[in-house]
Amino acid sequence: MTAVPDTRIPSGSVQPAPFPVGHLPVATGSEAGRGRRVVWKFGGTSIGDADRLRAVATRLIAARRQGLQVVAVLSAKGGATDDLVSLAHKVSPKPHPRELDALLAVGESTSCALAAIAIHELGERAVSLTGPQAGIYTDDSHGNARLQRVSPERVVEALEQDMIVLVTGFQGVSANGDITTLGRGGSDASAVALASALGLRECDIFTDVPGVFTADPRVVPGAQKLDSLSHYEMLQLADAGARVLQTRAVELAAAHDIDIHVRSSFTCDAGTRVHRGKPMLEEARVCGVAHLHHDPLYTVTGVSSAAVSAALARRDMAIGSIICCEGEVQFTAPGTTPVRLVAALGAMDAGVAVRDELGSVSVVSMTGGNQPGTITTALSALERSGITVHLVACTPNRVSCHVPATDVDRAAQALHDAFGLHELAGAIATGGVPTAQEKPSHA
Repeated sequence: MTAVPDTRIPSGSVQPAPFPVGHLPVATGSEAGRGRRVVWKFGGTSIGDADRLRAVATRLIAARRQGLQVVAVLSAKGGATDDLVSLAHKVSPKPHPRELDALLAVGESTSCALAAIAIHELGERAVSLTGPQAGIYTDDSHGNARLQRVSPERVVEALEQDMIVLVTGFQGVSANGDITTLGRGGSDASAVALASALGLRECDIFTDVPGVFTADPRVVPGAQKLDSLSHYEMLQLADAGARVLQTRAVELAAAHDIDIHVRSSFTCDAGTRVHRGKPMLEEARVCGVAHLHHDPLYTVTGVSSAAVSAALARRDMAIGSIICCEGEVQFTAPGTTPVRLVAALGAMDAGVAVRDELGSVSVVSMTGGNQPGTITTALSALERSGITVHLVACTPNRVSCHVPATDVDRAAQALHDAFGLHELAGAIATGGVPTAQEKPSHA
């Protein structure tokens, strides 16, 4: 799968980036090599205003002038997609899915066109390509389309003409020619798919944070940046609520052996590498804590668990945890909303109760979730903090606890402290990660 646009420019009057171009980490280490292709993705906050957009354009130009062939996948400006959704709902309480996709695709198209204009003004050549123009093909599931193939011929052609190629993230085209969108965070998946289609083994994701942390630093001030972690660890963190990367993008990267380099748009610091490496056999290391402030618990009576699962699957919703008791089914469905879920079950003759006041917090490890020490440490820490646990789900890689939404931040801090993650500071890169067994005083 692949895609890229074209461009060149003359030095114009655009203001410089907020940091010296010569200091940008453009072609160092694995990036070096004239003619080497790179796929870089920039999130909405990275291009949130004219100055930031010009800074991104300057970074792309610096890379091009060092001999790299650059494909940049751009998101919509921060908040733009929400604004478009809000606008649609002012017109209709239930916008037609096809037309809503056509509307939402405008955000990314705007970003790419503006970036191309900035690059031209700065003296280089660029071309902006929509998802369809870049050859990104999907199924026809509007709002959450699945990637089917990427045919990057037009991207390659533009690269070979020494252009900087700007590709709209988050969007593609169905077999019948309709615009589709890939769901929240879908620009990450677009970038990884393009990297794979171009035969690359790495994709850079530029964002407003300097990398992946042991917890959300806005919730846990002592969270530490990780130098590297595996696809499997990142997948568990993303699925449990870490928002730095889209879950589907990590799945794609793992399936196609693509390393992801998460780095800041605003500094030259090294970021976090999400790589193909596998952890040591049965190593029970804890790499981070993730959370969801809103993670309802649903109870359905009068139908079987299979019937519930089938009804949700028809609406492209997946069950997280599930408990089957006599006469009722309790489950979670992260990533959806109570309104959508109740609507999906509406055709069934069943009663649905929603515990909407719950969130969740998860401890992620490799092969540690099924270790007694990990579970004990987690539950003991929450108990000491006076936090009521309503549901516990364990997998080989994760312990997830449903707690009151008002206690989620405290729970994340308590678990981060209990596993000593404030001492991690990049240790995953060197293998010096605390394990549950090494922290008996917290159990």
